[in-house]
Amino acid sequence: MVSSAIQEAAERGAGFVLTPEVSNIVSMDRDHQSEILCLEENDPFLARMRREAKASGVWLSLGSLALKTGDHDGRFANRSFVIDPSGEIQARYDKIHMFDAEVSDSEVYRESLGYRPGETATICRTPFGVLGLTICYDVRFPYLYRALAQAGADILLVPAAFSPQTGKAHWETLLRARAIETGCYVLASAQTGTHRTRTGKKRSTYGHTMAISPWGEVLADIGEACGTLYLDLDLADVANARKRIPSLHHDRSFKFLND
Repeated sequence: MVSSAIQEAAERGAGFVLTPEVSNIVSMDRDHQSEILCLEENDPFLARMRREAKASGVWLSLGSLALKTGDHDGRFANRSFVIDPSGEIQARYDKIHMFDAEVSDSEVYRESLGYRPGETATICRTPFGVLGLTICYDVRFPYLYRALAQAGADILLVPAAFSPQTGKAHWETLLRARAIETGCYVLASAQTGTHRTRTGKKRSTYGHTMAISPWGEVLADIGEACGTLYLDLDLADVANARKRIPSLHHDRSFKFLND
């Protein structure tokens, strides 16, 4: 399905294609993941996507893959990749912020039990702009996005597998806020629908793949549908938004007053 979507996008003229978080598997079954996940160097999905980027002649953002790491505690990596049109990996990013939350009595997440957090922020320079890489729960931490923008990012990527409850309440607001604060485009490719594990347990994701302008406008939202969003970007809009509100250059140090 991912390969055919990339091929179709390329045929329709796309030069940059993005996929959601955990494009290879949506699962909370750690035993199942341990059986089927691979190290990066052995992962067949990543190898196939590199071939697909080369065959289609596109830049490809794999929103993230769940991968084994070889860590002593057995935790996985939630890792983004940017692949160029020759099939070479130009950037990697391991998700920094782990989603450990009790959304409700019936919806509890402990991402850090299965995944180890990354420690390094990543930008990637491309012919069409500088990308700032983030993943899903990162969107709640504005300092990361400000740092990426100040490091040169024009386009912020937020691939996700957001929960329906938090997605309905916060997804659009958070994406628009990150765009407004940084004057960047925000591109958020998102998982959607109901995902079943081999044990029969279900997990639902919110969907609403979106594109947000540097001024904070929703340029497109495909709702809960499965499909591909097409969009042309004009980096002049980044420069214009930052000229109107140059807040990236207005940092000031401050002190706390203690009683």
